[in-house]
Amino acid sequence: MFSKIDVNGDAEAPLYTMLKAAQPGDGETADVTWNFEKFLVGADGEVKARFSPMVTPEEIGEQLPALLG
Repeated sequence: MFSKIDVNGDAEAPLYTMLKAAQPGDGETADVTWNFEKFLVGADGEVKARFSPMVTPEEIGEQLPALLG
């Protein structure tokens, strides 16, 4: 559960393939660019949003009612 995995490239974990396909982001590539990039997944398994590393948990918390409502 806490071992290192690849989040980009040929050996990326299938979870990240799915997350990035659902929320490709705003850049030129869907790759995860830095640690602490965040994905919000709803109870139904749908990927609701992707947040850059600079977005704080508090900022995400403010958006939760609209994203999950």
